[in-house]
Amino acid sequence: MKLETLPLSPQPAGAASGARRWRKPLIALVVLAIAGGGWTVMQTNNKAAAKTAATAADAKKAKSEIFELASGDIAAIGARSLALSLPLSGSLAPLSQATVKAKASGQVEQTTVQEGMVVSAGQVLARLDAGDLHARMAQQQAALDEAQAKLKLASKNETNNQTLLKQNYISQTAYDNTHNSVELARASVKSAAAMVEIARIALADTVIRAPLAGVVSKRHVQAGEKLSPDMPVYTIVNLSEMVLEAQVPASEIPRIKVGQDVQFKVDGFQQRGFGGKVARINPAAEAGSRAMLVYIAVRNDDGALRAGMFAKGSIVTERSAVVPLVPLAALRTDKGQQVVYKIEAGKVVAQPVRLGMRNEDEGYAEVTEGLSQGSNVIVSKLDNVKPGSQVKLPAAALATPAPAPTPTPAPQAAMLAQKG
Repeated sequence: MKLETLPLSPQPAGAASGARRWRKPLIALVVLAIAGGGWTVMQTNNKAAAKTAATAADAKKAKSEIFELASGDIAAIGARSLALSLPLSGSLAPLSQATVKAKASGQVEQTTVQEGMVVSAGQVLARLDAGDLHARMAQQQAALDEAQAKLKLASKNETNNQTLLKQNYISQTAYDNTHNSVELARASVKSAAAMVEIARIALADTVIRAPLAGVVSKRHVQAGEKLSPDMPVYTIVNLSEMVLEAQVPASEIPRIKVGQDVQFKVDGFQQRGFGGKVARINPAAEAGSRAMLVYIAVRNDDGALRAGMFAKGSIVTERSAVVPLVPLAALRTDKGQQVVYKIEAGKVVAQPVRLGMRNEDEGYAEVTEGLSQGSNVIVSKLDNVKPGSQVKLPAAALATPAPAPTPTPAPQAAMLAQKG
């Protein structure tokens, strides 16, 4: 069988011509696309190279840049004792005070002092009318004189009877009666003398004297008033020694010890601090508050403190040895570790530190490891200063840290010093 291939039908002349017309623009577009992609890649590479060069230049510039620090940006590490304190508040009361009361009855004849006056021990405060007591004193003195006269007579009779007894002119019984009369007369003299002493004491009680030195805080009577025994006449307080009665939570009592130092301030003396020492601790808690009273002894030689003043302060519960202290403002956290920016040979170094006790109020912490006395650390938050940065210290660099001020009493919890 013979196979025959049929001839292809010839394409129209118009179709071939159209295909040639579309081929050239397509090739041009492809060339343009390739050229544009190459230009884009070249521009990207140029920008990356420029950015890398700029980064290297910035790094070189930062490496060569020296930051000049102000005196307030740095602190020098010094060594001293750090104290932990506990806030407290309470009222001041005089250590010794007395309410003078009348011992005898009578009308007030005279009062010699008034409130606010200073008195000494034994000074006369008031006098009572003592007319009847003078008469009673005279009466008792007369009875004593009579008893002494009877005793003198009985003694003389005894002497005579003793002579007669030796000569057997009287019996032993008669002599014994005479001797008994002498003993009775001697007892009468003692009784009369006691009555005189009672009258003398009663007469002395009409003069009311100060039992202690101090200041008169209250006068309870006026001249002309009638007094009876045990009625109050004057109240005297001794301001030379005061007691600050402060309430402390029972949970904090284990931190309190007799002899610990206390610093406090009172209203009206804002620029002056006062001090004292723990003298006693009440063993029982106050009903309701469950707090315990701590008694602080305070010397008040100049009399500036007065009874009833309200005081706010803190008690030093623990004091460290002399160790290097770092300002809390200098502490930073780096990878979970506490560090400080230490200046060493003109560069900033991230120095890890280990801390002991800290006092938030004073703003210092005890350094147990990592820093020594005299080191300079950065306390300001400077964004551009990082480890490795070159710095220049001020002309007058601190040699020692500024002494911490006396803790300002405040009831807030921030006053509590805590272990670091």
